[in-house]
Amino acid sequence: MQMDIDLDKMSLRELRELRNKVEKAITTFEDRRKREALAAVESAAREFGFSLAELASSQTGRSKVAAKYANPTDPDSTWTGRGRKPRWVQEALDSGKTLEELEI
Repeated sequence: MQMDIDLDKMSLRELRELRNKVEKAITTFEDRRKREALAAVESAAREFGFSLAELASSQTGRSKVAAKYANPTDPDSTWTGRGRKPRWVQEALDSGKTLEELEI
């Protein structure tokens, strides 16, 4: 759809009205597309035997891992043994302690 609008011939009031109409049209379009996307997702979930609410509420993150090591000077500081060693672990190792000595 091609519209020939001569913006140079429009008054400031007409330009603002046009801008408001365009912004409303964009918002309406985006809302309609979101509803279409939501309907498509709900349909796909039903094909697999789920509702969208069931899928959205299921936990897909990692499960918590129990702490394996504790800071001897601050028992609230713990480490699971995964990932980068905390500073207190590295300092304990540098001072001659072993990981076994830091185990909970």
